[in-house]
Amino acid sequence: MRVILREKLDNLGSAGDVVSVREGYGRNYLLPRGLAIPATEKDVARLEHEKRVATARAAKLAKDLQGEVARMSQVSVSIARAVGEGDKLYGSVTTRDIAEALAAQGVTVDSRKLQLGEPIKTLGMTEVPIKLGKDAVAQIKVWVVKKE
Repeated sequence: MRVILREKLDNLGSAGDVVSVREGYGRNYLLPRGLAIPATEKDVARLEHEKRVATARAAKLAKDLQGEVARMSQVSVSIARAVGEGDKLYGSVTTRDIAEALAAQGVTVDSRKLQLGEPIKTLGMTEVPIKLGKDAVAQIKVWVVKKE
């Protein structure tokens, strides 16, 4: 019996796979629990079409994300902070501060997408990664300068 899996099942396949199973297993376990549907020609053709559409959509999204990564990699932001003796910062620069500085330049970024390991506590330039998508990471330059 051929069925289309609706969920990922260990030792059988992932959602959307067309697999062959024994009649009893398909009829008594998979179908009643809604884990699979019978693989008729019409359903298999619909599944293949949906896979093609999803692949095309993913390719377009990846292309758009690469354009966004290229655009964001050109962005540089400067943040002024008060410093004490030895050019030590009072406080630190966090993802929220960076997001606000970017918003002032007209670039909208959610502060949770900024991948800053720990707050910036020194003057100078730091590259901060921004996770835009699954495999799309842009690097922006954040300059921390002395407040006059």
